[in-house]
Amino acid sequence: MTAEHHEHILPLKIYFGIAATLFILTGVTVGVSYIDLGSWNIVVAIGVASIKAALVALFFMHLLYDNKLYLAILLAAILFVGVFIIITMFDTIRRADIYEIRGESIQKDAVIYDNETTQPADNTENH
Repeated sequence: MTAEHHEHILPLKIYFGIAATLFILTGVTVGVSYIDLGSWNIVVAIGVASIKAALVALFFMHLLYDNKLYLAILLAAILFVGVFIIITMFDTIRRADIYEIRGESIQKDAVIYDNETTQPADNTENH
């Protein structure tokens, strides 16, 4: 029982091309951060980061040329993490709709809430 091993050595120019693309995409991310796109800034940033992660995984980690099971495992892990994050965000965003209790200060007469005091109280005792 021997496993076949196929070499997938890529030319150096492909690695340099991928590296240049990663640098350009980093520049795009930085450039877009200076443009006010409203809520689309995060969408663009996550989109560019996803493309960069895919390039690194496919070429530098050789997932494009390796056993497709490894690529499937990586994609399944990313899918599960994404689902858990989305579920958590739905819970976090809608939490105020369910609970009427709002957070209040624990000790309302604490020194930090005193408007007349400009300096915090000194709790150290001089002996």
